[in-house]
Amino acid sequence: MGVHADPSSSELKSLVKVKHVINIGVPENLRLSERSIYKVPCNLREVNKDAYTPLCISIGPIHFEKPELNTMQEHKLRYYQCFWIRVSNDEAMESYEHYLLNKEQEIRQCYSEKFELPKEKFVAMMLLDAMFIMELFLRNRELKSQSFPERNIVDDDDLIMTQSWLARNIARDMILLENQIPFFILSELYEKVVPDYQKKEDTDFVDLAFKYFAFYDPQICPSENIAKKENCFGSKKLKGGSFENLNLNQNQNQNLKPEHKHFTDLIRFYYLPTDKKKGQASDHVPRTATKLQDSGVYFEKGGEKKKLLDITFEKKQILSLCLCFGCLKCLNHFKARFRIPQLKVDHNTECLFRNLIALEQCHYPEEAFICNYVSLIDSLIHTQLDVELLVEKEVIVHELGSHKEVASLVNGLCKHVVTNSTCYYETIKGLNDHYKNKWYHTMASLRLVYFRDLWRASSTVVGIAVLIFAVFQFLRAIRALFKM
Repeated sequence: MGVHADPSSSELKSLVKVKHVINIGVPENLRLSERSIYKVPCNLREVNKDAYTPLCISIGPIHFEKPELNTMQEHKLRYYQCFWIRVSNDEAMESYEHYLLNKEQEIRQCYSEKFELPKEKFVAMMLLDAMFIMELFLRNRELKSQSFPERNIVDDDDLIMTQSWLARNIARDMILLENQIPFFILSELYEKVVPDYQKKEDTDFVDLAFKYFAFYDPQICPSENIAKKENCFGSKKLKGGSFENLNLNQNQNQNLKPEHKHFTDLIRFYYLPTDKKKGQASDHVPRTATKLQDSGVYFEKGGEKKKLLDITFEKKQILSLCLCFGCLKCLNHFKARFRIPQLKVDHNTECLFRNLIALEQCHYPEEAFICNYVSLIDSLIHTQLDVELLVEKEVIVHELGSHKEVASLVNGLCKHVVTNSTCYYETIKGLNDHYKNKWYHTMASLRLVYFRDLWRASSTVVGIAVLIFAVFQFLRAIRALFKM
């Protein structure tokens, strides 16, 4: 006969354990909901470490006091002093320092890592970085704006403004996920410390940051449009600084501005599609660009007012049966049109997308719009021939050495990236359904061989007319022969 443990004592021990766990509470460094700045996961970092590592300047605590980045400290201190002189308000500066002291724990909770920096050192680091960024953005705005013709901000000692390579490297470092400070402390600095006469047309810090990162706009806005804030980053301004057409949650006010976490989050926001469809799980991927072209899909550069992720596939179900008539621009309604906003690829593109992807993997796993976009482009490009087609259609413009380099870059972005759904489900389904229809392949072959352009189409029409005339003459000759 077996010996059974006393059920009452067993239950009591379990209750004690549960109570012990409850009393422990949640450690500060495990409060996941408050995190927004992360160390890049190891599996992503191992693919390309350089894409996540600052080249010349550290912002925030993750890369703080790294020996290879110490050379920029002198420039930080110089900009810190210049900003203090610009403000000329000791009371406002002291008030802001007290604000950072009071927000110290809240700032720490924005990071996924726990830092052992003393409170005074942590706050001093944040103060220096915030003022450096503010002075940098103000100088950049003044350099490009006609609103400050009397202020000569460029001097021989300001290497950041006089040496383009350094300015571009700093801008590149400031979009890295690990190289961020919370956006709200910069907004507070701009609102409470920067004098009103220094703000000019910028209603808030978002405007100022927008001008600094304008060259990351996929449409590359002309400098005259930057002041208007039109089309760049896909934004439209209303009076009072509120945004429109942001497509936030339908239950929210459409005129409310989003709360950006940091600069990486800011750039991601302006790349998001205009119509943020809820993602759907899909095991299917579209065919490559060259295969889709063989099925009659016509690649077309998206409009200038479209955001980078505004990808659409359109066709008229009845008219598209005659794809061969799509050789003329006036007959676009016969085409199966795959519209993709132009993607400009340079040597910083990989760094930008890798950090946006890392942000979504850590912070937006259920809203992985950038990951969905990169996955879609990756599916379209397998070889340099696919890149050549997209370049020919102006869907891609690149500064790399060859089309093969572009293909390698795009194909490497999705490595170790995990997504549960895609916002392009309907687009991919439409492309695959179109590709599976054999009639479209026949019509596409007819168009590519005989109706590729206006001259070939006209030659084909003339040839058909001559053939019909020859057949008609032949029938007349046969008819006359039988009469004889």
